[in-house]
Amino acid sequence: MRPRAMEEYVGQRHILGPGKLLTRAIEADRISSLILYGPPGTGKTTLAHCISRTTQSVFERINAVSANTEDLRSVIAAAQNRMLATGRKTILFIDEIHRFNKAQQDVLMPDLEQGYLVLIGATVFNPFFSLISPLLSRSLVFELFPLSVENILVLLQRALQDKERGLGTMNIRAEEAALEFLAQNCSGDARRALNALEIGCLTSPRGPNGQQPFTLSIAQESIQKKQVQYDRDGDAHYDTASAFIKSMRGSDPDATLYWLAKMIYAGEDPRFIARRICICAAEDVGNADPQALVVANAALQVSEFIGLPEARIPLAQSAVYVACAPKSNAAYMGLEKATQDITSQAVRDVPRHLKDASYPGAKKLGHGQGYKYAHHFQTHYVEQVYMPDPVQYYFPVDSGYEKIIKDFLAKTKRSDNRGKERSQ
Repeated sequence: MRPRAMEEYVGQRHILGPGKLLTRAIEADRISSLILYGPPGTGKTTLAHCISRTTQSVFERINAVSANTEDLRSVIAAAQNRMLATGRKTILFIDEIHRFNKAQQDVLMPDLEQGYLVLIGATVFNPFFSLISPLLSRSLVFELFPLSVENILVLLQRALQDKERGLGTMNIRAEEAALEFLAQNCSGDARRALNALEIGCLTSPRGPNGQQPFTLSIAQESIQKKQVQYDRDGDAHYDTASAFIKSMRGSDPDATLYWLAKMIYAGEDPRFIARRICICAAEDVGNADPQALVVANAALQVSEFIGLPEARIPLAQSAVYVACAPKSNAAYMGLEKATQDITSQAVRDVPRHLKDASYPGAKKLGHGQGYKYAHHFQTHYVEQVYMPDPVQYYFPVDSGYEKIIKDFLAKTKRSDNRGKERSQ
C-alpha cells in the first residue's frame, strides 16, 4: 500500500503542503540533499520512493544496515561516470543513514561538494546527534511527525478498498470503532496500523454471509501492546525527561504523572527517573520545602531496593510531592552567581580569623585570632566578617519554609542582642 505518487502521499502537510519548499523542489525536479527524520511509519522511505518516480535523475538506494563502504564507493563511482558521460545527476537514498559511522559519512562529502550526488537520508534518530556536521551543513533537514488519527484512517480505508494492492477483494466488514482503535493506538505509525489490519483480517474466520468481520475485539488483539517512541540514547528520551522535570517545576502533578508513566512504560531505568526527581527537589523546590529532597532521596533508595514494577509507586509519590511543593531556586541561583564570580574575578583570600588553627604553628601565623564563636552569644549569632568585600548571593523568597529562613536572616541582622555574650 505504499503510495506510488505524491498525490497519494498522506500527512506531513507542514513540509508538503501547497507552496511549501519541498513540494516546489519535487515538482520542479530541483531536489537538493535532504535528511528526513522522524518516528517509524511516518513516510520517510515512502517520500523518497515518490521522489524517485518524479525525478529525471538516476535514483539509487542502499540501506546503511547492510551496506558497507565498498558498496558506497561503487555507487559514487557510477555517479561520477554518469555525470561526466551524460550530465545526469544521481540521487542516492540511504535508509537508516545513522547506521553509517563518521568515516563512512565522510566518504560522501567530496561528491556532494562536486555535485555528482544528491543525498536523501532517512533516520529515526535526531540527525544533529547522529550525523556529522559537514553533512548536515550541505543538506536540508526535515522532521516528519507521527501521523494524525485522521491520516491513519485515510490509509486504513484505502487499504480496505484497494483491490489491486490492498484487501479490497476480501469483502471485509470493518467496524468504525475497530478502525478508530487502530488509528488511536498505533502511535502515528502507518506501518503498524496496516500490519494490524492485515493480520486481523487474514486470521479471522468468515461469517455465515461470506463477509470477513473486523471488529473492535479483533483490532485490540491484533495490535497488542502499544509501542512508545522512546529511544534510550536519542532525543525522544531526553525530550520526555525534560517534559517530566519541567512539569514538576511548573507544579503540574497531572502532567508529571503522564510523563512518568510514559518513561516507565517504555522501560526507563527507575534510577534515572529517581535521580531527576532528586535534582528537581534540590534545584527547583530547594529550601521552600527541604523535606522534598528527603522524600526524593528516599524514593531513589527504595526504588533501587525493590525494583520494578513496584518501584513505580514511590517514584509517583515523590514526583507528585515535588510537583506540589512550594518552589524556590534561590540556593541554586546563589551558587551559580558565586561560581560566576569565582571564574571571572580575583579569588578572595580566606580572612585570617577564619583560617584553620588546629595544627601546630597556626597560632604563630595568626590563624584563628579574633574569631567569635557564635554559640557564645545569646542569639547564637554574632556579626563578623566571613568574606572580604561581602556580596549577597542568597535571596530567599516568600515561599514555604524559605519565608521562615528569610525572616530569620532579617531578624539576626537587626537584633540588638547579636553582639552580647551569653553568661557561661
